[in-house]
Amino acid sequence: MAKIVGGIATSHVPAIGRAIAGRLQQDPYWKPFFDGFPPAHAWLDKVRPDVAVVFYNDHGLNFFLDKMPTFAVGAAPQYVNADEGWGIPTLPPFAGDQDLSWHLINELVEREFDIVTCQEMLVDHAVTLPMKLLWPEGDGIPIVPVCINTVQFPLPSARRCYKLGEAVGAAVEAWQSDKKVLVIGTGGLSHQLDGERAGFINKDFDLAFMESLIADPKWATQFSNEELVEKSGTQGIELLMWLATRAALPGAVRKVHATYHIPISNTAAGLMVMESGS
Repeated sequence: MAKIVGGIATSHVPAIGRAIAGRLQQDPYWKPFFDGFPPAHAWLDKVRPDVAVVFYNDHGLNFFLDKMPTFAVGAAPQYVNADEGWGIPTLPPFAGDQDLSWHLINELVEREFDIVTCQEMLVDHAVTLPMKLLWPEGDGIPIVPVCINTVQFPLPSARRCYKLGEAVGAAVEAWQSDKKVLVIGTGGLSHQLDGERAGFINKDFDLAFMESLIADPKWATQFSNEELVEKSGTQGIELLMWLATRAALPGAVRKVHATYHIPISNTAAGLMVMESGS
C-alpha cells in the first residue's frame, strides 16, 4: 500500500514568481521569506516522496465564473503552466500520475463526493510556485492536482473541505502502490486584495490556525465561511487548502518546521511542514 509521508502547506503569492524569475532571493525584501525554505528542502531530501497530491485553488484559468466546480481532480498525463502573467514566466510541464489520479477519482465518487474529472488541466501560480519553492533546482515530482473553489460563492465549508481531505488520505492509503505520497496545500494566509479592507492581515488568527493544525486539526471547522472571511480576509479563505492537507494526514502529526512572514505583496505568507505519524 502507498504511504503518506506528510504534508506541506505554503503560500502562493504571485509576486513570489517574479522574485524567483528575477533571482531576488537575497534581496532584503525577499530574503526573510526565502530563508524559511531550506528546512523544508532538507526534510524532502530525507523522506523522498514519489508523488504529490496538491490541494489548490484555480484563479480563472480552467474554471471561470460561469462554470465553477466545487471540487475538481486532475487526471492528465501532464500539467502545463499557463499563469496569468504574475508568476514564473516559463516552466516545463509537470508530470501527472494518472494511476493515482484515477484511483482518487474512483474512491472519492464512491465516498459520495461529486467531483469534476479533468483529463486536460492547466496550472497557474497556485501550483507552479509551491513546486518551485520546494524544488528550486529541479522539476519536482509527479502531481495530482485537487482544485477547491475559493473564488465564487457558494464555497464548500471548512467542515466539507476537512472531509474531502480525510477521503483523499484514506484513498491514498488504499492505493495499491509502494510509492510515498506527499500532500501539499497552497494558498493564504490572511489577506484581502480589494474593497474597504484591502491590505487586511490578521496575524493572531493566522498563528492560531497554524498551531491548530498540529494540536486541534478540526478547530477551523467550527467557523462558517463568512466567519473565516471576517477573520482572514476575502482571499484568506484559501486556508481551506491547508485544512484539507492536514485532514489527509493520518493520525497525529509532528511539526517539522514552520515560518510566518508579513507582508509579501499585502499577504501573510506561511509555511508549515508536517510529518505523518503512521
